[in-house]
Amino acid sequence: MIPINRPWIDDEEKQEIIKVLDGNALTSAARNGGKRVQEFESSLRSFLNVKHAIAVNSGTAALHASLLALDIKADDEVLLPSFTFVATANSVVASGAKPVFVDINTKDYTIDLHDLKRKISKKSKVILPVHLYGHPSDLCELNEIANQYSLYLIEDACQSLGSIYKNKQTGTFGTMGCFSMYAGKVVTAGEGGAIVTNDDELADTLKMIRNHGMVEGYDTRRLGLNYRLPELSAAIAKIQMKKLKTILDLRRRNSLLLSNLLETIISKYNIKIPEEDQIKKFNWYLYTLTFNNSNNITLRDYIKKKLIENGIGVAVYYDPPVHKTPFYERFSMNNDLQNTNWSSKHVLSLPVHPGVSEMDIQNMVNVLKRELQNIL
Repeated sequence: MIPINRPWIDDEEKQEIIKVLDGNALTSAARNGGKRVQEFESSLRSFLNVKHAIAVNSGTAALHASLLALDIKADDEVLLPSFTFVATANSVVASGAKPVFVDINTKDYTIDLHDLKRKISKKSKVILPVHLYGHPSDLCELNEIANQYSLYLIEDACQSLGSIYKNKQTGTFGTMGCFSMYAGKVVTAGEGGAIVTNDDELADTLKMIRNHGMVEGYDTRRLGLNYRLPELSAAIAKIQMKKLKTILDLRRRNSLLLSNLLETIISKYNIKIPEEDQIKKFNWYLYTLTFNNSNNITLRDYIKKKLIENGIGVAVYYDPPVHKTPFYERFSMNNDLQNTNWSSKHVLSLPVHPGVSEMDIQNMVNVLKRELQNIL
């Protein structure tokens, strides 16, 4: 089975982990983190060309810590898409704020600017766009809206490390940008995350938050949690950053080959494939198709089943969307998320990670063509 995503781990990561174990320094409660945490942060800063990178133990921790750093609290509203992993919304609720779900556009599944403006209120404090599947949101327009309404912009870039908007890395446009190093992400730490910012004061605050609100010893100065990244995880992430350019190149190679092979069938079967433009360049974290036929709910699920039966680990992200999960239905009054609801029933993601070969992609397309012919 070809998994939808798989970390690219080899001897270099293994040797670095052994060094950590031999040194018996598995983690560090120091304000600036341990040696490998600092080395990982330095690599991330250089790659993104930002002033500060603060490593934490998950993308969820990155999102929550960012909201805490801005003193977001009860009665505040955070505007975010529902078409995302639930962690985006969970971080808002954990901060005490109310999530206000905004619809997406169906071109690249990122936050819809018109619906966003419609839902801004006097209680709004933060815009939290998600660069879903590695597709950058409309960041210049989002910054303009944030400035117009005096709102913070926190980028959920957990899926978009290496994606570019107007020749600048995603995660570096807003007040803060949040990244994930989960096992299936472009770069992994097993579990891990990071927040980037160019604001010195926020960087200091985030270092306190990830370490129980402390600066020196037991001098807790604000609410904080144990969001530290262990040295074992940082050891993996540090080596992964050395491979990042190669990882992105291989994902791009696989995605472009897949697009070229699909060109002969997309119009015939009314399938939409992801397309870059001069402004947005993808990291190709996920390669997501949309089935546009009138019977496409049945078609999408049929194709998913057949591809999996043939050893191709396709997946649907995200069905149901967050606002339709049992916990979040209470936040969903008056949301009118038509594009979100539609997309959740029509998308299918294919594997394009570095472990996928050209032969795998050819086989993927052959199975897809055959099964489409069988059902249509």
